[in-house]
Amino acid sequence: MRLQNFLLLPSLLLSVVPVPAQQPVAQQPVAQLQIDTAKIVRPASSGLYGLMTEEINHSYEGGLYAQLLSNNTFRGNWMSVEQWGLVLKGDAQATTAVDPKDGPSTALPNSLELKVTGASPESPAGVSNPGYWGIAVRPHTTYTGSFYAEADPGMSPVTLSLIADQTGAVLASSQVTLSGSGWQRYAFQLRTGQLESSAQNHFELTVGHPGVLHLQLVTLFPPTFDDQPNGDRTDLMEKLEAMHPNFLRLPGGNYLEGDRIKDRFDWEKTIGPLVDRPGHQGPWGYWSTDEFGLLEFLDWTQDLHIEPILAVYAGYSLKGEHVTPGKDLEPYVQSALDEVEYVTGDVHTKWGAERARDGHPAPFPLQYIEVGNEDWFDRSGSYPARFAQFAEALRKKYPQYKLIATAPVQEKKGDAPDVVDDHYYKSPEQMFALVHHYDAAPRTGPKVFVGEWATVSATPTPDFGDALGDAAWMTGMERNSDLIKLASYAPLFVNLHNNAWSTNLIGYDAFSSYGSPSYYAQCLFAAHMGDAIPQSSLTGVTPSARFFYSVTESRKQRVLHLKLVNATTLAQPLEIAIEGVGAGDHAARVYSLHGATFAATNTLRHPTAIQPVQTTLHFNGSELKHTAPALTIEVIDIPLR
Repeated sequence: MRLQNFLLLPSLLLSVVPVPAQQPVAQQPVAQLQIDTAKIVRPASSGLYGLMTEEINHSYEGGLYAQLLSNNTFRGNWMSVEQWGLVLKGDAQATTAVDPKDGPSTALPNSLELKVTGASPESPAGVSNPGYWGIAVRPHTTYTGSFYAEADPGMSPVTLSLIADQTGAVLASSQVTLSGSGWQRYAFQLRTGQLESSAQNHFELTVGHPGVLHLQLVTLFPPTFDDQPNGDRTDLMEKLEAMHPNFLRLPGGNYLEGDRIKDRFDWEKTIGPLVDRPGHQGPWGYWSTDEFGLLEFLDWTQDLHIEPILAVYAGYSLKGEHVTPGKDLEPYVQSALDEVEYVTGDVHTKWGAERARDGHPAPFPLQYIEVGNEDWFDRSGSYPARFAQFAEALRKKYPQYKLIATAPVQEKKGDAPDVVDDHYYKSPEQMFALVHHYDAAPRTGPKVFVGEWATVSATPTPDFGDALGDAAWMTGMERNSDLIKLASYAPLFVNLHNNAWSTNLIGYDAFSSYGSPSYYAQCLFAAHMGDAIPQSSLTGVTPSARFFYSVTESRKQRVLHLKLVNATTLAQPLEIAIEGVGAGDHAARVYSLHGATFAATNTLRHPTAIQPVQTTLHFNGSELKHTAPALTIEVIDIPLR
């Protein structure tokens, strides 16, 4: 895990305002907080916070993965070809159908057949695609795309266009000349001029001559994060950067397992050229093309300069199918060994060489391997034996990696996991009550990975009440981060047109995105996390006061990070005594996140209604008086001398 910059949150997240004049407010009795920086009671996990995501709510296709066209591999339904409409201009005549036997590869054996019986350059025929609830088009922007085609002679050229939904105006257009016989891949670019940015647009592919045209794997990309080919959406990646993550748990929870064994994340089918990826049915109601496959996950970690936590399929799927331990499980164990080799092997290994052929010769870093996902749902009781079989093989070939179990297992010699994965989805009140869950937990045995957690109340993204629950829970994780080594909120993303699960950290549509109040709480906590936990105590807080705190210390930077969460409507005055802060005048940085009510939140129209505000707190000597405002999350960075 890399060490983050604990001292500063990116300026894009902060509003710097003068200290407001003190006003009389209703408040709790004064509480006393004692901190002794010379007495370190336990280490803190500086790599505590990370990311967890899966293909849910159109997190990748229609989300992070920047490809703009929906159903770009032409899956049909009982009516027609999903998301693809017929374009007939003037007196053009044509029909479309799915051809199940004519495709560019064995992975994509089908294609869209466009049969044009009447067309001219002035009256073309073709197909259109609306994107994922619109296509964002911006001025002076280059869009890149490609498609596979097989066409009758004389159908050239093919015209590619971006069209405004309301006016029919052509916003960008280019032509591609078809050449050769059989299936060929063609690339194109679309360049916009001066126009008003909008997502109310669609894509058209048309021809001006009669004949039969077969199409497959049509793509269209805007500029991507760091200009990566087939890359990720810039605004979402920038929001992830601001979270200061240390790791990415991939490829996600239910998405790893699939509803049935045949629907699992079969990693070997998600690598290589896009045209050789068959795709699979995802567990959240829609098809995944697997264009965002294993290597794309790994590239994602590289772009964010973080490490992967690799979850391997362990023989259980959501609808209850499981693989019997022993001989039947052996192919799945071997697949996991091969997957680890693909991630970490050098170019002289079989799968390391395959990764190099896919364009990434360098191995990826890895510390943790997670065996399965939420296997406590497996009523067959087979997980302990399945985990033991995976553990034996993984530890024999890769003894350097730590293993994460997703359900209780027998802790026999060689079978004990290094880490266990706990999941929590709670209401705000339940999360407040859970804050001290790990305080008295034994420190022997496996460490803890809180691999999925969220305060769940509002939809589609958290409100401020949820953010208070999340922040309260994070104080408990930080206080126990000698035991809780890793934690990741879930789900991470939601396309607002496909909210299959609440609550989700970051919301977006085709055009823009926003961070929820809980998102900003995550940014604050992760950016201000130390590596040691000093001795501290809080007295004088009434039992009914939903007031929580954590304190960590960055020993190298000599900064104390004090987190305060006031989830009540009364201010909480504090007398804070800090041993080790030194004499003289001090200036502490205060980062505050405030909501007027539990229901206050951010939306696409008001994306920063709630965001961190930075002020400065001056005090002299080792004692200071501070009042935590009602309904407020605060991070106070205090320099130590």
